[in-house]
Amino acid sequence: MTKVTFDLHATDGKARTGQINTPRGEIRTPAFMPVGTAATVKAMMPESVRSTGADILLGNTYHLMLRPTAERIERLGGLHKFMNWERPILTDSGGFQVMSLAGLRKLTEQGVTFKSHIDGSSHEITPERSMEIQRMLGSDIVMCFDECPALPADRKRIAESMRMSMRWADRSKVAFGDRPGHALFGIMQGGLEMDFREESANALTDIGFDGYAVGGLAVGEGQQAMFDCLDYAPDMLPTDKPRYLMGVGKPDDIVGAVARGIDMMDCVLPSRSGRTGQVFTRHGVVNIKNARHADDPRPLDENCSCPACSNYSRAYLNHVFRSNEMISGMLLTWHNLQYFQDIMQGMRDAIGAGTFETWQKDFHDGRAQGDIEPL
Repeated sequence: MTKVTFDLHATDGKARTGQINTPRGEIRTPAFMPVGTAATVKAMMPESVRSTGADILLGNTYHLMLRPTAERIERLGGLHKFMNWERPILTDSGGFQVMSLAGLRKLTEQGVTFKSHIDGSSHEITPERSMEIQRMLGSDIVMCFDECPALPADRKRIAESMRMSMRWADRSKVAFGDRPGHALFGIMQGGLEMDFREESANALTDIGFDGYAVGGLAVGEGQQAMFDCLDYAPDMLPTDKPRYLMGVGKPDDIVGAVARGIDMMDCVLPSRSGRTGQVFTRHGVVNIKNARHADDPRPLDENCSCPACSNYSRAYLNHVFRSNEMISGMLLTWHNLQYFQDIMQGMRDAIGAGTFETWQKDFHDGRAQGDIEPL
């Protein structure tokens, strides 16, 4: 089986475009990964997600290990077969979700013990167990098990957490073993501290991974602080490997991250917002539940090719949302995912053509001309 490799095709400033090659297909970068937390992108069929231009999905180790369990998914042929998605899947390690359980978890050098948010049952995730779960799921890109402290946090807490994550990264690499056709990504930690980020990057590079994530951001620090960190953090990682910013984000966050050298991102925002009536367009954010749309015959976005924009008016979308019809979440999620993938394609084209700076200006100008509606 062939290895997972990365080809860097072009750069424009710090922005990069390229391709991750896997046995299950190519991933064009910059790439946005829709989140299929529980083996489904909510309100979407897999073929519909693919039609938007998504090359890869993200699955959630924590949720899948609890329900339906990794063992059951393995018996049923693996996550790709189980959820009817034959293209690449990245699974997170479960660390972020476990760390967010607060009083329901106990952290030691060995790993984390916690109680399920579903039924209160006790579980443990260690680096070795995380690798085992992700192997059973059959994910193409596996993430190291790490700890991610919420920000703000003091330097002592950040340093202790980062260094333990680096020890866990080493254990993850050993437990992952030799798996041709599958990739293991390390996760940089260090909060907003440049010296800790550098220490983390050096430790990960010494261990050696197929790709590298910038973790520990989008956890409450605010966009400007995140961008300040991204001004230097990606530069500390190998240029010949993909760089993944975890849990980001809003369209402005995505464009700003790519401008700073990030290749991959994921976020629940497009689907979660679609289910709550918030729609992203080239001219700002539309809240379809607002009364101003009830008699509006226009599409959400005249330049969008998704079914919501091609076949339905804002008036109809307002009606089905306010009527709590299921088609509302389906159409609005489809639009949001299409919009995010259109952004990625626009950036890939612009970087390849050497016009990313102009594209970025047009993107921000277009959104500034619209209005952000109240919730």
